[in-house]
Parts: sequence; structure tokens; C-alpha cells
Amino acid sequence: MQAPQGKKFSLRERLRSFRYAFRGIGMAMSTQHNFRIHLAAFILVIAAGFLFGINPEEWCIILLASALVISLEIINTAMELTVDIISPEFREKAGMIKDLSAAAVLVAAIAAASAGVIIFGKYIFQLLTLHH
Repeated sequence: MQAPQGKKFSLRERLRSFRYAFRGIGMAMSTQHNFRIHLAAFILVIAAGFLFGINPEEWCIILLASALVISLEIINTAMELTVDIISPEFREKAGMIKDLSAAAVLVAAIAAASAGVIIFGKYIFQLLTLHH
């Protein structure tokens, strides 16, 4: 059986989809306080990575953990907007959806912070012991 034929591949359309994605990041940055907090934390972690000279494996963990938190924050925002459209009036289950979505961000943020403590802790400890 042959796969159904869709639209022909268009590089222009693929590039346009990136524009939409960057617009979404811009919306999150301009409207979501928590997104800006996560982004600031990400920038600080990147700076710390360069400062301490973390190894490639540590970079991978830091980048993946940070991307997970930031991505979940964007998904959380999308979920909240969707729930607000579907259920503008208060409903218990609508609130549960929002709470569960926020919980996903919190779990990822705790895991990312824990990874950061494990990775950067040894470098900070070395730095502190050098000065004593």
C-alpha cells in the first residue's frame, strides 16, 4: 500500500515554520514571567559552564535539562491558553489541567536544578577549597 500523497516539500514552507516557532518563543518571552525566569537561569548556567570549563557530557546534561524546562514552560503556557479558550468560566477539571501542566514544569525544574547542583557543586567546592 502506498502512503497518501501530501503537499510537495517546500524549503520556503519549512523556513516559514521556523519563523512561527521563533514568534512563539518571542510571545513566551514577552508575556510569561516564569519563562523569563527560566531563560535567565539558563543564561546563568551557560555562563557558569564556560566559567568552570565543564566537560562535554556535563554540557549535554545541562543543555537537555534546560531545554526540557523551557520547552515545558512553553507547553504549560499553551495548555493554559487552550483551557482558557475552552473553559472561560471556572471548572474544577480545567483547574486540574492547569495545575498538572504547571506540575510538569516544576518537576523538570527541580530535576534540572538537582543536575546543576551535582555538576557545578564539585567545581564550586574546588574553587572554595583553593582559597583556603
